[in-house]
Amino acid sequence: MKKTKFLLASVLLGLLASSGSRAVATNAAGLTLKIYNWADYIYEQDLETDPASVIAQFEEYASAKYGETVTVSYSTFDTNETMYNQVAGLGEDFDLICPSDYMIQKMGKEGLLEKFNYDNLPNYTTNASPYLVNRLDSIAVGTDKLSDYMAGYMWGTMGLIYNPEEVLPADMTSWASLWSSTYYKESSVKDSMRDTYLVGLIYTYRDEINALKAEYEATTIDAATYNAGLTEILNRRSDEDLAAVLTSLKALKENIYGLEVDSGKNDIVTGKININVAWSGDAVYSMDVAEEEADKFLNYTVPEEGSNIWFDGWVMPVGANTDLAEDFVNFLSDPAIAILNMDYIGYTSFIAGQDVLDRVNNLYGTATGEDVDLSYFFDGTVDITSSMVVKSDTIGRQFSAQYPDSETITRCVVMEDFGVDNDKVVEMWSNFKATTLGLAAYLGIGAAILVAIGVGVYFFLRQKKSQRHLRQKAKGQKK
Repeated sequence: MKKTKFLLASVLLGLLASSGSRAVATNAAGLTLKIYNWADYIYEQDLETDPASVIAQFEEYASAKYGETVTVSYSTFDTNETMYNQVAGLGEDFDLICPSDYMIQKMGKEGLLEKFNYDNLPNYTTNASPYLVNRLDSIAVGTDKLSDYMAGYMWGTMGLIYNPEEVLPADMTSWASLWSSTYYKESSVKDSMRDTYLVGLIYTYRDEINALKAEYEATTIDAATYNAGLTEILNRRSDEDLAAVLTSLKALKENIYGLEVDSGKNDIVTGKININVAWSGDAVYSMDVAEEEADKFLNYTVPEEGSNIWFDGWVMPVGANTDLAEDFVNFLSDPAIAILNMDYIGYTSFIAGQDVLDRVNNLYGTATGEDVDLSYFFDGTVDITSSMVVKSDTIGRQFSAQYPDSETITRCVVMEDFGVDNDKVVEMWSNFKATTLGLAAYLGIGAAILVAIGVGVYFFLRQKKSQRHLRQKAKGQKK
């Protein structure tokens, strides 16, 4: 949802008024905030008529606040492990980093992080979804809570995006579909140890998971007990568990099209595959592009056995300029800025509140459609009911990917840091991926890489168009 320059100026003035006057260390050249984030994970300006980038807006706001030039030094990483090696291994200093939940657990346990002073984050404490904050509070980091070290940024689920014209939607309610000979070589899964290990755990212990689900549906156990049971199962990593999952994953490898890191969200659009294990934000991107560019309507679902709910959030390494870092997090937590980021990235912000609810209604609401209840996410940040009517054709698609219902969230768990078991899981993963390829296979891989490069360039350009489309649609001006 684009904001006018007048509204943007009002946001900046409001932030200045609410930020207080904390002292920040300076030097002759002014202030510098060093940020380390995922690539393409913050709003950037595409067109001259668009609002300035979030970074530029913050520099303007902070410079006005402190009365001297504030500059953001911004760099990106591709994996949590790359980020960790830069910070813990090479000792590179940053003021603010945006890792995933499990890596924040690891860094917190190792004493690498400063704690947040939430008195300095009034926008976050007012607007962050209390439900999500409570989930962070429930995750232990030693004797502390995850929320002591992490201010939430984006969140989502992992599920299946699929083409309902080519596969049976009823089959997609189970992760077992990835093993089904009915869909031989039609699916791809993540070349990610943690994500694919989770899928392997679900398949391996699906009978136990389904029995637990039956107890919950029969009201023998409550939602908290059900989620706790799932959390225990989906964080198992004993030697026996690893051996059993390895057997399951080797069978999976025989049935799938292949492993992928980022190409799956495009492959599902072009029809190279019909099923892809996807993060919710990538699923939104694929559904948008398929609809706009290929006149194809894809669906997204979190299978009934359960899945992962993941969080990316801001942390401050030891030695960070905590005052300026907290100012940036507070700036991002203004709903107008959060909306810019969501529209650009495609993932769902931690930030709730009336403006965000209005934006969701603007994107998905309709006079006649399907009733949904988003109270679990918005309660505590809005005074009115969080129920709304959304377009039926977005249920099980973009809307459900961005804002899953409470039933779906109940069966999603947080995966813990593997801790001392990490080396064992790495060994299992290496065993799973090990294979012997003939010359023809290597030639085929080479050809596939060349094709992938061309397709990647095409979809990079298309993604920029899709991002602009989302912002236009948020204004009700679809082009």
